[in-house]
Amino acid sequence: MTAPESTRAPHIPVLLEEVVAALNPQAGDLIVDATFGAGGYTRRLLESGATVHAFDRDPDAIAAGQLWGETCGEDPRLVLHARRFSELAEGLAEAGIAGVHGVVFDIGVSSMQLDQAARGFAFSSDGPLDMRMSQDGPSAADFLNEASDEDIADVLYRYGEERQSRRVARAVVAARPLTTTGQFAAVVRKAVGYRPDIKGPKAQKDPATRSFQAVRIHVNGELDELMEGLAAAEKVLLPGGRIVVVSFHSLEDRIVKQFLREAAGALPAGSRHMPQMAAKSVAVFEKPSAAIRPSAEEEARNPRARSATLRWAVRTASPARATTGRAAA
Repeated sequence: MTAPESTRAPHIPVLLEEVVAALNPQAGDLIVDATFGAGGYTRRLLESGATVHAFDRDPDAIAAGQLWGETCGEDPRLVLHARRFSELAEGLAEAGIAGVHGVVFDIGVSSMQLDQAARGFAFSSDGPLDMRMSQDGPSAADFLNEASDEDIADVLYRYGEERQSRRVARAVVAARPLTTTGQFAAVVRKAVGYRPDIKGPKAQKDPATRSFQAVRIHVNGELDELMEGLAAAEKVLLPGGRIVVVSFHSLEDRIVKQFLREAAGALPAGSRHMPQMAAKSVAVFEKPSAAIRPSAEEEARNPRARSATLRWAVRTASPARATTGRAAA
């Protein structure tokens, strides 16, 4: 089953060949695409003969995916779940699925979300200060206009690694109310003394990038979602099943790397982003892969791929571990 040309989004899935190779899909397999988005991974998995249970909390992504089903008869091999991937175990149970052969995650914001100014994820074009993946709940504007400067500074430092977080937070509070992405970006740039006129080797990366990332992660609870999604994948994968994760910045990759190492038998202490796992004497995943990064050719044709890191591992027959707690807010 493939999507009709008219519904295909101008989106290039990152590390597509490497993801498919890591999943090794076979005809008849059940695979979870935990971050459906524009369906790039799903499309290839369907072409391999697998049945895909696709999850996405973004109503726009689900609506686009429903157009695929309309072209595929009464029993399509694409099953859509309009819910967070932290809930994938519950979603599969409701569909009568006890176990799957693979789970793939493409973590973070999608190209489609970034490209829509009305969603407020980017500052390349001005739009409402939103950033909500699920399009409900408190927005970025709500947080920036209502939180204390201490809370804003904490978010900017923790999730954006912004060294001047306190200065930026004070500037945000002084500039309230903020309603657009352009206003927020301008406040950040002024607060840190950004000089866009400097070119060449000394040119600065736009500091608004770090602050937008931090607020987006906070508004969507992304690190909590990632940890809970990884734990859910551990529960639903059959022996020999594969977990594949593509992440785009160090905070995400650190969580994935630590989760897989611990699941393979290493038992480091918990971190502020990592719930403490109950100690087990046997591994629930085989030794995970080394980090896989895009080729120079892929980076040239798809700039979004430059920061991507892929890690994967194979599930053993050991029972899933118990988990307690959530990642720090």
